[in-house]
Amino acid sequence: MNYSLIDIGANLAHDSFADDRDDVVRRAADAGVTRIIVTGSSDNSNVEAAALAESRPGVLYSTAGVHPHHAADYTDESDALIRELVNKEVVVAVGECGLDYFRNFSPRDAQLDAFRRQLEIAKDCRLPVFLHQRDAHDDFVEVLESALPELSRAVAHCFTGEGESLHEYIAMGLYVGITGWICDERRGKHLHDVVSVIPDDRLLIETDAPYLLPRTISPRPKTRRNEPAYLVEVLNTVAEARGQSADHVAEITTRNAVRFFDLPQR
Repeated sequence: MNYSLIDIGANLAHDSFADDRDDVVRRAADAGVTRIIVTGSSDNSNVEAAALAESRPGVLYSTAGVHPHHAADYTDESDALIRELVNKEVVVAVGECGLDYFRNFSPRDAQLDAFRRQLEIAKDCRLPVFLHQRDAHDDFVEVLESALPELSRAVAHCFTGEGESLHEYIAMGLYVGITGWICDERRGKHLHDVVSVIPDDRLLIETDAPYLLPRTISPRPKTRRNEPAYLVEVLNTVAEARGQSADHVAEITTRNAVRFFDLPQR
């Protein structure tokens, strides 16, 4: 099939892509992934992601934010950098930001502070928010709910939770990003059962490359590195779980991504 998919989250600034990034983007296009949102997650990656996006106009876009793992390093300079980068046309969202209590690489108070400050940036610049949440549901919802009335749009990136939290996110008006986690017959089985709950106009798909290589790929790649070309695996698995055609899911997720990130129509 001839798709025109949008990968809403790929970490192309990651070191694992340093030697073949052009080939990765080319393989994505060959697979029908025509636009990619490059995720920013730290001061350095924010700058690199924006530079990558500027080097491939109309194909790559980027986000600017500080991941909760790096929240302890969030400074006034980090805040100023994000505020500077969001003025670039290629920067289409604030994030990846949120809370992660699974690993606690940064103290929780630092995570909460960085999260709140980035939501303030999103309010000020009227850009959507690219959100991360793991094992921090209650605090995440509390902080986000207070900001939602002044936010333009928000997506729960890489959703891997249960039905209860999914229903809550949908009720809050969030978009929901599904990754190759759903392609894992062990860890992702529960997603098969709940992904159909997501309304057609809130569903987004992503690879989170180089992480979360879909287990449905056959034959298995020689490397464990994920890349945007494999978004088709996510598409097909989501379509099967929702009882919809891959063409339909391709159409709605692309339309949703264009609307969410305010990308040019094609």
